[in-house]
Amino acid sequence: MIIDVHSHAWHFPDHFGEDFVAEARRAKAGGEVDLTVRYEDYRRQAPAETRTIVFGGKARLCGLWVDDAYVAEYVAAHPDTLIGFLSVDPTQAGWERELHVGHQELGLRGIKLMPMYAGFRPDDTLLDPLWNYATRHALPVLLHTGTTFLSRAPLEYTLPRHLDRVAIRFPEVKIIMAHLGHPFEGECVVVARKHPNVYTDISALHYRPFQLYQSLMLVQEYGIWPKLLFGSDYPFTTVSASIDGLRGLNRMVEGTALPRLDEQAIEALIHRDSLRILGLAG
Repeated sequence: MIIDVHSHAWHFPDHFGEDFVAEARRAKAGGEVDLTVRYEDYRRQAPAETRTIVFGGKARLCGLWVDDAYVAEYVAAHPDTLIGFLSVDPTQAGWERELHVGHQELGLRGIKLMPMYAGFRPDDTLLDPLWNYATRHALPVLLHTGTTFLSRAPLEYTLPRHLDRVAIRFPEVKIIMAHLGHPFEGECVVVARKHPNVYTDISALHYRPFQLYQSLMLVQEYGIWPKLLFGSDYPFTTVSASIDGLRGLNRMVEGTALPRLDEQAIEALIHRDSLRILGLAG
């Protein structure tokens, strides 16, 4: 089975501001990204046994707002393969109410945060009610960490180091740092290594193959392969393309003296039972 821990559910362009749509053209070098989400397209480009975590996102600063009810409806149409996460923007009034509704009324099973896009630090004490709630209800929390194409999103808020303080104060929460924190992979790796319940996903990285090779070599040298979770970041890329990209990394260094990535570790990453790790199995 493949578990994709990082996939989006939204209606493009209705859930986006004009600036977000315009700047999204810079999301990936070499061509414009189609942000249209269609479940049928996703399934066609993924192995049949794939199960998927999906979320929308809330970040008023950068013009993204997907109501949790939309995500819940998307999941309800395909309950055997999808698991939904709610999202909050703690800079906006009413976010604590949305947290409760998303979990208790809509049945969403985790939390997605977008600190850089919404303009907050995840270790701000403003979020203590969220981290306490996640602790009480055993909700995993996935956060965007790393780069962005949006000019108004402050990079300071996306640094993986901020999750170190969160994990010290709330050690029971399962935390997933998205995108291996790139280009701050070093911070991401040491934070994940330090805390038993902190993980990272490798979503949206395969199309920068040499950077991913170097990042995973850092993972290998620090010995944290088991802390990596598979993710795609659909619609920015697909499950099958992500798998193919991972399996092709060692081909880049054939005929050189550069070290090889552990191919058994790569296969273990692709097939990792992330739902069990995150307490979402069943």
